[in-house]
Amino acid sequence: MNDIRKAFFADLAASVDPVTFARSLGIDPDPWQRDLLLSTDARIILNCARQSGKSTITAVLALHHALNNFEALVLVLSRSLRQSSELFKKITWFYRDLGRPVPSDIENALTLQLVNKSRIVSLPGKEQTVRGFSGVSLLIIDEAAQVSDELYYSVRPMLAVSQGRMILLSTPFGKRGFFFKEWSESPAWKKVKITAEQCPRISTDFLEEERVALGEWWYRQEYECEFSENVDAYFSYEEIRDSISADVKPLFAPDGSLNV
Repeated sequence: MNDIRKAFFADLAASVDPVTFARSLGIDPDPWQRDLLLSTDARIILNCARQSGKSTITAVLALHHALNNFEALVLVLSRSLRQSSELFKKITWFYRDLGRPVPSDIENALTLQLVNKSRIVSLPGKEQTVRGFSGVSLLIIDEAAQVSDELYYSVRPMLAVSQGRMILLSTPFGKRGFFFKEWSESPAWKKVKITAEQCPRISTDFLEEERVALGEWWYRQEYECEFSENVDAYFSYEEIRDSISADVKPLFAPDGSLNV
């Protein structure tokens, strides 16, 4: 087989198989990353430790989606533009490393628009900024545990017509917000939990040092992916949840009058 035919079949394999695509970028995916790349689930939560590879593999998935679909719209959101830009930078770095296999019409700090009319757009976590988008085929919310509920509930309708996919990726940030609620209560999501100990690139010696430096509360949150109570919380989440009863009338009626 001559070099031209080899290159053709290599490009074809990468376009069909996202795992081959990742390897063409010099990334040998961990087992959970391979599973993510091959998944067809519409709703995915990545509850993964710092430096476990969740941002890298999500960037690979986003670029593969845009390169191989016509008129795809990929939105990358986070609490701030700086945070969403970090994930967007990884996407554009991979795109350039591949030699721009599909040429771009627009390529700047916030948008990558390809000649196949697919776009990848980085946005800050401001509700008024994101409301103008529709027809989203892939919605990525980075550092999701720190994104406001208001933003999350305002972007979900973007997927109503397109039937697009959504990926939430984060480490926990206490027992609060939509990230915790979806992880702990909703059966609609594919849920992936990867602790630092499960990442082959993080050494045991480093983790032992971090446990001492951070203390148990922070270590369990950042490296063991636990949804911990706030350190200053008087009542636990479970105590508050268990105290709620549908048999007890609220103090005030909907019209503001006192229930008697």
